[in-house]
Order: sequence, then structure tokens, then C-alpha cells
Amino acid sequence: EAFSHYAIDEKLTPTLYKMANEGFNFTNFYNPIWDVSTLDGEYVATTGLIPKSGIWSMYYSSYNEMPYAMGNMLGSIGYKTMGYHNHFFNYYERHISHPNLGYTYKGLGNGLEVTPTWPASDLEMMELSADEYMNEEPFHAYYMTVSGHLRYTFAGNYIALKNREEVEHLPYTEGGKAYLATQIEFDRALGYLLEKLEEKGIANKTLFVISPDHYPYGLDKKDLDELAGHEVERNFELYKSSLIIYAKGMKPERIERPVSSLDIIPTVMNLMGLEYDSRLLMGTDVFSNKEPMVIFSNRSFITDKGRYNSISDEFSPDTNMENIEQYIEKVKQEIDRKFYHSARILDYDY
Repeated sequence: EAFSHYAIDEKLTPTLYKMANEGFNFTNFYNPIWDVSTLDGEYVATTGLIPKSGIWSMYYSSYNEMPYAMGNMLGSIGYKTMGYHNHFFNYYERHISHPNLGYTYKGLGNGLEVTPTWPASDLEMMELSADEYMNEEPFHAYYMTVSGHLRYTFAGNYIALKNREEVEHLPYTEGGKAYLATQIEFDRALGYLLEKLEEKGIANKTLFVISPDHYPYGLDKKDLDELAGHEVERNFELYKSSLIIYAKGMKPERIERPVSSLDIIPTVMNLMGLEYDSRLLMGTDVFSNKEPMVIFSNRSFITDKGRYNSISDEFSPDTNMENIEQYIEKVKQEIDRKFYHSARILDYDY
């Protein structure tokens, strides 16, 4: 929930810092917002498809096969697949959609009895759930966390208040401090999982994939600017974030090519040696030689050639280029096809 690169700090969030710097470090990752912020962000990260405008795509996917959801993909080859959310289990109808993604799914009210604070504790969720799957290899656990949820104040946010002392010294207004306080809880949750994996001797063969549902839009723009240390550009930089892919003992690698949440599923599938049809996913494996493409909901885009702002109809090339207009039109057409076929896949079940 609302995770971003602003939350990665060596002292405040040491586990996130360790994982980001000892894993694949994505320096050019974007997490666009679609129609239904959290749910669409979750849909993109778990399906590799662009959400259809005007509906809850995750809910409508409940009636499709969803073969490329990781729960279904890994469950079909013998993994124990568990899904958890530390808010009400039926919020956004997840009790319908998430079992269809291949998970034995638990939330507050149907088996995950976290303390019903607002927001609830990610650390408590991990403490209550880890033993349900860690003793059965291979396993795949999917968590939709909630500790990082807005509003970012110390008066109305239980998690921010809980961790207030850790951020009081920071040179930020209340919004920035409270946001970072919520992310401390997420960091502790990850630290707990790493400790449990170490105890069981399986840390070095467990893959973590951490991505946000959306940027922390609960912060005022001035608070975001303050965390960034400069005025954040609204069309592209606002959606810049952090993706972490980490396993203990791996060789760290810096990934500078443009990457978005659409690329998570094909990248993880290739890392794990799983077979899939790349035509049915709208992103690409970031380690492939295919041209990168970050697509935004307003159909702006970033590629390895430059960035196109659909609002101003301006293209800013990264290198000297000829036939710029033809290139823009070619990318636009590909983006149109990705939107079109994502909707068709949802409507007609592949």
C-alpha cells in the first residue's frame, strides 16, 4: 500500500534498503495510476494486463480462467499458494477475485484475525500467517499490505502514531513524517519474514517481489516535493516508484531501462523458468532485448528513445533521432492495441 522509493532509507527502513541494494535495483520504475487506484494497481501487478476503464477489472476477472496469475501458475506445479490482506476480506470483493487467482485467501473476517485498527499492522499480518505456509515447500505467499494507507497524520492513523518516535527528528512536515512512519511498519514486516526464513534455512531460495499499488497520493504535493528534495514533475516523475526483486545471496544488479508494473509478471515468470505466451501479457521481461515501454493511463509513454507527453503532445528524445513523427505514431498504435486487447482478454476470457 502506497510504497515508494521515498520509503527506502538505510536507518529508517533497513530491510527495504538491504533488499533494494542487494537485489535487482530498478532505478527507472514507474507505477501509473489507472481508474480504481488500489484495485487496478493490484490487477496490473498480478495479471500483466491493463485494466479496463469504468469497471473493477479485478472483480470482473473473477469469472475468467486467469492462467497467468502467479497463484494459478505456481499452484498448477505443486506450490502451496496463500493470499492475505490485513483489511476486511471482502473489501473490493477480493474474497471472489483472489481465490480465482489461485490463492487460499484470508483477510480480516475470514481467517486472518489481525487487530482491527486503522490501518492494521503489516507486521501482525506476517506474524499470524507465516507458519501457515513456510513449513510446506514449495510455497507462494501473496500479501496485499495496508499499513501504508492514508491519511498521513498522527491523529487519525494508528500505524503512523505507533511509529511516531522513529520519525520525529526528520526535517519534514507532519504528512511526510507520518507517511514514513507507516512504511516503517511494512519494513518490520519484511524483516520478520526474513528472520523466519533464516530460522527455517530457506532464505537463500525464497524470492521476494515487492511493488506498490500506486504512488502515495494521500500526501499533498508539497509533502511529496519535500520528500523528493525538489519539485516533482507531474506527468512522469509523479509516478516514479520502486520495484524490488530480491533473494538472499543473489548478485546485485542495477536496472536502468524504463520499467513499469506491467513488466512484473513476465519478468518473474522468466526468472523462475515458467512457460507462458508473451502475446497475452502487455508488459515484457525486463531482461529481454525487447524495446522497453512504460504506458500511462493518459497514453503518455516512456521508451528507451525518449518520453512522449500526451497532454502537451511533445516528445523529448534521449538521443538524436530521425522520423520522430513516425516513431511516435508507431508507439501510439502499439499502445492502442495493448489497451484494446487487455479489455478483450477480460471481456472474452482469453
